[in-house]
Amino acid sequence: MTESYDDVSKIHKRYSLTLINPSSRYHSLIISVIAAVITSTIIVLWYVGKPDEIAIRLPLAIGALTATQYLDSRFIKNKEYSKSLHMSLFGNLLWLAITLSGMASTIILAKDSFSIFYITEGMLIFASYRIGLFTTTLGLSMKKAWAICLIQPLAMYLALIPTELWAISLTDPIVLGTGAAFLIVASVWSVLTDRAGRPSVESTHKLIQAYLTSTSKKNFSEVESILLEKSTPSTVLTSQIRLYSKNNDFRMVLPGIHPGPYHPIGGSNITYRLYSTMNSSAMVMHSVSDHALNLPSQAVVENYLHSLQNNSVFKKGLMCTAPVVVQINKARVIGLLFEKTAILFLSLSPHGMEDVPIYIKKEIEQFAGNRNFEKILIVDCHNAMGKEISETDSQDMLKAAKATLETLVTKESHQIEFGYANSDALKLSLDDLGPGGIGILCLQINNSKYFIGWADSNNMENGLREQIVDHFAKNGLNLLEICTSDTHYSTKMVRNRTGYYPFGKITKTREIADWYLKIAKNAEHGLDSASFEILEQKTDVMVMGSSIFEDFSRALDKCLVLSKVFMGGSLALFIVTLFL
Repeated sequence: MTESYDDVSKIHKRYSLTLINPSSRYHSLIISVIAAVITSTIIVLWYVGKPDEIAIRLPLAIGALTATQYLDSRFIKNKEYSKSLHMSLFGNLLWLAITLSGMASTIILAKDSFSIFYITEGMLIFASYRIGLFTTTLGLSMKKAWAICLIQPLAMYLALIPTELWAISLTDPIVLGTGAAFLIVASVWSVLTDRAGRPSVESTHKLIQAYLTSTSKKNFSEVESILLEKSTPSTVLTSQIRLYSKNNDFRMVLPGIHPGPYHPIGGSNITYRLYSTMNSSAMVMHSVSDHALNLPSQAVVENYLHSLQNNSVFKKGLMCTAPVVVQINKARVIGLLFEKTAILFLSLSPHGMEDVPIYIKKEIEQFAGNRNFEKILIVDCHNAMGKEISETDSQDMLKAAKATLETLVTKESHQIEFGYANSDALKLSLDDLGPGGIGILCLQINNSKYFIGWADSNNMENGLREQIVDHFAKNGLNLLEICTSDTHYSTKMVRNRTGYYPFGKITKTREIADWYLKIAKNAEHGLDSASFEILEQKTDVMVMGSSIFEDFSRALDKCLVLSKVFMGGSLALFIVTLFL
């Protein structure tokens, strides 16, 4: 396993932690009110023992809750009311859980009466929880967090507890000692987690806050500033196969960068940007690359796109071989030879894998160089979900690639005819497809027609490619392969473990197959004799590199370890208080 992939994978697993809160602020508001009503009812009926006052105290408590929810939002970073509601939700659920635990302790241990101690303790634990959240994700300093941590829980507490009990409950040495312990624990935890990534990450909290701002407010400046500081200069090579005739001009693009890291940051939507700058007559393929080649900012993206206007022509020609398909176990490689430039399509579909690793590309390039190929272009089809490629599958893929190249040099070349069509006229707007839609390239070589499909999507559902290929075959067409761009664009925050929907996850397979077939017939209708050019462009850009993921992954891992330790200690302390 490569270190870069391992670090990215670890960070990606942490994404699910951002999905704990409800998807809507209205859900948080409603649930927090319900929790507060239950807590308030228990306090007034059982702890205070004054049922006749519930009609007064319950509205007061809910009023205090809603008023302080708005007040909190004025203090937090970007004044986001939704985050105030999410914080209030979990704080009130925590207080309710502590209240119920106190009741259970009283009953199980056969104590003389319900003690208000647990209510006061719950209020102070609520406040300590707020310190942790204020400082980690909501952007407040420790001083400000301490200054306002008691606003909501204390306001609700004073609304529920009779005035004659305030002095007794709030001056009890055991209550104060226990509450102080939890407040100090929350503060120490906050300080340590903020420093967890040092020296590589100065403030883990700022990193988390910047990420949350970018996803909730679509404000990418903070994240991009952090990424740019840690990015390194690099020269990347972007290659294209241009097919052109009197009526058509098409590009198959292999970017020298990798889409990502996530929308709306950096080059997350780079595939559509490339597609649109080429008059929507292109397929932006996934080159053999990984997240180390992410562009860190929109400014770097603009520089990269601008550079592609100055492509140099590496080779021109008219001839191409018929495609060669080699399957070895799970590994499938499809190759075409444009005179002495070969293009290979690598896939494990329907079994799937993560990005094709760099070492496979290097070994294929070395083999091709020894066989006198002038240039080798390698496409990672990225068309089925899976884990990092195994040693067995990687060896099979290398064998298949070498066998494909060996066969290509024996094939006769013929005049190329091509046609291309896309889904722009269909006006597709799908949650599992990027704005570039889908496209089909039709190649006619030696009177035989071959089709290559493309989707501007982040991978595909396993087996989707096979079902579309079968649909084409039943209609007498030969669909060689379907590739995805691996776009990291998304129209909304996707609340699942991966953070995106692969193509075919939501949209029905038959619909997709019919769209491809319709587009294929349009491409076939536009067949025309063509010439080709192999274009390339070297660009100096800033890329994120692999160390940035190692640093961020290490910081997050340390934060989680510290959190588990402190949560375990806090839980143990709370259990002890149940016996008081």
